[in-house]
Amino acid sequence: MTREDCEWVAEICATRVGLRVDPEKTYFIESRLAPAARRENFSSVEDLITFVRRTNDDRMGWAIIEAMAANESSFFRDRTPFECFKNEILPALIQARGHSPLRVWSAGCGTGQEIYSLAMIVDDVFAKLPPGAQIQLFGSDLSDRAMEKAQSGYYNHFEVQRGLPIRQLVRNFQKSDDMWVLRAHIREMVRWRRLNLIVDQTAPGGFDVIFCRNVICNMTPVARQKTLEGLAHALSADGFLFLGDGESPQALGGAFHAVADRPGLYARNPAFRLAA
Repeated sequence: MTREDCEWVAEICATRVGLRVDPEKTYFIESRLAPAARRENFSSVEDLITFVRRTNDDRMGWAIIEAMAANESSFFRDRTPFECFKNEILPALIQARGHSPLRVWSAGCGTGQEIYSLAMIVDDVFAKLPPGAQIQLFGSDLSDRAMEKAQSGYYNHFEVQRGLPIRQLVRNFQKSDDMWVLRAHIREMVRWRRLNLIVDQTAPGGFDVIFCRNVICNMTPVARQKTLEGLAHALSADGFLFLGDGESPQALGGAFHAVADRPGLYARNPAFRLAA
């Protein structure tokens, strides 16, 4: 790949989705794009890039962006946030909502492991919740391919081994040849939407809990602020935001405050108002 190709890839990723790509990392870019080039029947990554630059083909352009944006995921990743959600956030907000739905959003859900981990938690505890409790789960990602895999519920042996307790595997999955498929009642708990976090807005105050972990760390500073603005807009006044290790909402000063002794957990500041 030429330096010009690498700079073009970095530019299209930053412009369309706010993804930060280092154009100096030629090997990383090429390794990410090689599978997409093969899938689309190009003989090389260079040929794929040349085609998109010459034709401005939107579908192929998004294939490049989705390949560069792909993040690794695992079930119950860094377990602590899921324990906090199960044992503290969920009971408190269910009590506060009464018969109104509690809405939980996995923003940047990738291939679905995070939102399905939350679905398994909800399924485990639902019988113990107060009568009339309602919980709605939503997953979004900018990648159609990632969400197609998520919605299928099919995972290979390596994917289910990463973070998934054996009890959850036995209870919630069925073996299908060399794959594991999530049981239908868990898949059906989640609603899906393709969404670009720096462009698309959700309903104001529409969600009570948002998981957006290991997403903003890969963004440009401008995109990080836009994303945090969107999350603040979407979160209810008493809602909670989960970010990944080392991520912070400081780019949007005053919108959130850290919850003491709960790394990565932030509460919405109800007094904060976005600029018109």
